[in-house]
Amino acid sequence: MAVMEHRTSFALDETTIIKLRKLSRLWRVSQAEVVRRAIESAEAEALAETGVALSRLQSYHAEGGLAAETANAYLREVAAHRANWGRGE
Repeated sequence: MAVMEHRTSFALDETTIIKLRKLSRLWRVSQAEVVRRAIESAEAEALAETGVALSRLQSYHAEGGLAAETANAYLREVAAHRANWGRGE
């Protein structure tokens, strides 16, 4: 078991604390362990999503990517839209 070296406190809304306590009872672990598991799960999910995005980007580049003129036209379009933000156009 890991040595717990850091203590922290944070505020949770009523719905979240109810869920935390429920998971703690269901899993028969401390609330701190529920938080540790949730963080571990969230990190794994975020890394998996990043890996998928990176894989898609690498595949896209391997297939030749985007022609320079097409990319420049898109950037010009984005710049034009940004210039008109907040103007109701």
